[in-house]
Amino acid sequence: MKAFDPIVTLALPDSVLVNRRVPKTLLIENGSPTTADKRRIQEGIEELRWLAVLKPTTIGVAEYRDEVREYIEIAVLRLVFRPGAQAERLTELVHRAVPYPVLLITYQEDTPVISLAHKRRSQSEVRKTVLDGDVVQTPIGNGCADELTTAFYNALAINRQPRTTLHALYQGWIYTVQALCAARVTGKFSIPTSAKEATGRTAALQKYEHLKKRIADLRAAASKEKQIARQVDMNLELQRLRNDRDAIRVKL
Repeated sequence: MKAFDPIVTLALPDSVLVNRRVPKTLLIENGSPTTADKRRIQEGIEELRWLAVLKPTTIGVAEYRDEVREYIEIAVLRLVFRPGAQAERLTELVHRAVPYPVLLITYQEDTPVISLAHKRRSQSEVRKTVLDGDVVQTPIGNGCADELTTAFYNALAINRQPRTTLHALYQGWIYTVQALCAARVTGKFSIPTSAKEATGRTAALQKYEHLKKRIADLRAAASKEKQIARQVDMNLELQRLRNDRDAIRVKL
């Protein structure tokens, strides 16, 4: 498998391509960064490039509007970090700064990460948008020809996503990323077939990641514990958490 190429993998038509460099000032002016964030932007970003813009007139998918949000276009961006950049925070700032939903591909030491985040209208500022929920992201293969990565790449193509509205299209990409996250646990790549199934998987993924972190933290603490009685208690708690994690795994 060749290195990840977002234009090819998403199967984007020439009509949507932009390929324009985005100045860092856009993030500083629109991402509501703190003073520390501004330093992260200046020191941590090598290049931010606007690859494509998806609109009803260019891909034949209707816009979406309701009382909470309006999806009139989707931006596809590529962000290259410098060594040592705080990638997670900078990724969030990009999603916050752009007023439209963004499919973002980031690179740190040549490892691509794909991320998406829903947007909604701000309740306190007119004509402003804010993130609606967490940023959904996962690292993806870069020339690694494993079965799960191949299935993920195939599923990302725009002609395999819902095409009723731009919101449905964007949600389809989120489901696809979550499918890869789940597949790394279960070994099987599958896209949800209903909203109920997708909601259940989202909740299960959040619980699984929470339990995984708790297990890792407790294992680290147990390895440093000197008191035998406390070690026994911590090992019992670890076993309980592992059982909970395994129970969640079957829901993925």
